[in-house]
Amino acid sequence: MRAIELFAGAGGLGMGISKAGFKPLEIVEWDRWCCDTINRNRWGRKKPVLAWPEPIQGDIRDLDFEEFEGKVDLVSGGPPCQPFSLGGKHKAHADERDMWSEAVRVLREVKPRAFIFENVKGLTRASFATYFSYINLQLHHPEIERGRDEGWTEHLARLEQHHTSGSAQGLRYEVVVRVLNAADYGVPQRRERVVFVGFRSDTGIRWSFPEKTHSLEALLWEQVRSGEYWERHRVPGLHRDLDCRLYGKGMKLTGKPEEKAWRTVRDAIHDLPDPTDFPDPKILNHRYQAGARSYPGHTGSPMDEPAKTLKAGVHGVPGGENMLARPDGTVRYFTVRESARLQTFPDHYELHGSWTEAMRQLGNAVPVELARVIASDVADRLRKAA
Repeated sequence: MRAIELFAGAGGLGMGISKAGFKPLEIVEWDRWCCDTINRNRWGRKKPVLAWPEPIQGDIRDLDFEEFEGKVDLVSGGPPCQPFSLGGKHKAHADERDMWSEAVRVLREVKPRAFIFENVKGLTRASFATYFSYINLQLHHPEIERGRDEGWTEHLARLEQHHTSGSAQGLRYEVVVRVLNAADYGVPQRRERVVFVGFRSDTGIRWSFPEKTHSLEALLWEQVRSGEYWERHRVPGLHRDLDCRLYGKGMKLTGKPEEKAWRTVRDAIHDLPDPTDFPDPKILNHRYQAGARSYPGHTGSPMDEPAKTLKAGVHGVPGGENMLARPDGTVRYFTVRESARLQTFPDHYELHGSWTEAMRQLGNAVPVELARVIASDVADRLRKAA
């Protein structure tokens, strides 16, 4: 099946979608560093995105997609999220970086059978509720275009009228949206993203998000009840950090949960050498970064829990998060490779740029495994409906 990837970033969403069986026909990303990262992983043997076309570096507003009409099964991407990020300025529709209207335009021009779009959880904040509804209705009815001199609230009213009219004419998508925690799908990080999935109405597909496969309860069972977590990692009794119990305060575990345990930082990085020792040149992007310090609100991620959400901006990289909190109370920054593992990027995926730049790319990325789980289910439904 064929796909188009918009706002590709460092390639996390795209890699997950490729793992699900989609072949990208075009990849668009405006950031030079991200394009360099993708290109570095297209060259040579056994590269993670060897089959990808060279990404188009440029502004999506300058590109035309009509040539792909009828040729694409899936359009995916993460429209720039800074307008909605909890760490941003919260401008939403007043921010020129808000690219949702361009994502809708691509749907209008390409008419794919399905789409997957994602964004930060901040998009669901109460203060953005009206604009959230506006985005959702645009995705439902991409052919109801906003007029040249029409304000977004006027366009919203027109979309609402069309939506409630019951008209089945024109291009229409059945859209479902949910906030997902990546930890619930095997990602060693508590990372929440809002995901929109839509199927073209003429496909007749009924769909819901995949059930979660991992849980906190299962992690607590392995750490507190059975002890198998500690045994698996060969952690002596005196060094077993049970801070994860705090998450289970008042939680009654009457039996072993059916799900797998949430994956922890230790699960993700236990086999990597300590970067404070002599660096191993055979391991990509695994170099020690000095300067980490802990202060209120920025205390790092404990070894035996899923990591906190990796950050991309000043509140994350120079700001003091994106750190490992060692059992002895000290902290250090995650290396780029460790962060890539927390985002379930493959070890042979090279992040281009300085530590700060590479961490920015990873902090903005979608975990590959989360993308794969969603895209695999979408692909399965599309195959059955073909």
